[in-house]
Amino acid sequence: MSKQKRLIVNCDDFGQSGPMNQAIMHLLEEGKVSSTTIMAVAHGFDEAAAWSVRKGMTNVGLHLTMTSEFDALRWTSLTSHPSLHDVSGHQYRTVKEFEMGAETRAVLREIDAQFERVKKAGIAISHVDNHMGSLYGMETGRSLLPQMLWRISRWKLPARFFRNIHTDDPLLGSLANIERPVAKAAALADMLGVPIPDYLLSHPFDLQAGETYDSFKQSIIDKIYRLPDGVSETYIHPGVEDEWMLKHIPHWEKRVWEFRLFCDDDLTYALHDAGVEMINYRYVQDQLRRPRIRSAFKLIRELTR
Repeated sequence: MSKQKRLIVNCDDFGQSGPMNQAIMHLLEEGKVSSTTIMAVAHGFDEAAAWSVRKGMTNVGLHLTMTSEFDALRWTSLTSHPSLHDVSGHQYRTVKEFEMGAETRAVLREIDAQFERVKKAGIAISHVDNHMGSLYGMETGRSLLPQMLWRISRWKLPARFFRNIHTDDPLLGSLANIERPVAKAAALADMLGVPIPDYLLSHPFDLQAGETYDSFKQSIIDKIYRLPDGVSETYIHPGVEDEWMLKHIPHWEKRVWEFRLFCDDDLTYALHDAGVEMINYRYVQDQLRRPRIRSAFKLIRELTR
């Protein structure tokens, strides 16, 4: 595989709400983004799933959802296990609460239930990722990433993870001592036969001080021109402007900006001018699988270092 700059733009939170669904449907139909991942537990799931099946979409993945963070928009697990809910009876608001309260067996049953719901809806699942990184152990160190990757290997799908850290990334590039855990997880994914991208690129979810649409757009275009060689994924949470959402969902303006940005001709030009090829997870599935036996030896080396 050549080291051309390739980019996956994934719309997270498909099925979260009507305004999110409208934005994601539009971007997918117009070919402005690579893919989306759907939330099996969210209120807009039925609408999102029915549309995906009707349109014959082959780039819809599973957004494993263990948290329900917005006070005005909350949901429950599919399996109803008490350890997956807070005192209100909904999924936990924060990743820390989830990591501290959820029983491992209950989480695994919930993962399976969410996969089965999306599959039974008729969606040909293209890949798997995780809402808010709740399975990665980022808050307390209690990671369920190995169990998640094992499930994904059984489903024979690629996953959102990464094998390299882009030093310019505002989130991953700022975390200390992350290289070894990432190397171990990447080697495990390879050993299990789960293809992953080379890089995961983030940007702030919330409005930054003094930020405008134009400054936000320029920051993303700058990243396009500095994209590393190989396959990178970035994720967005686009939504159409909606009075209720603007009132009740924090930083909803940023979601409207993300929708606007990927309809903006300036971004389209930047991708072309920078020589970036937009791909989806079907490319990851076909091109980024690593030899499993060699990967097993690499994992052993990483575990014994």
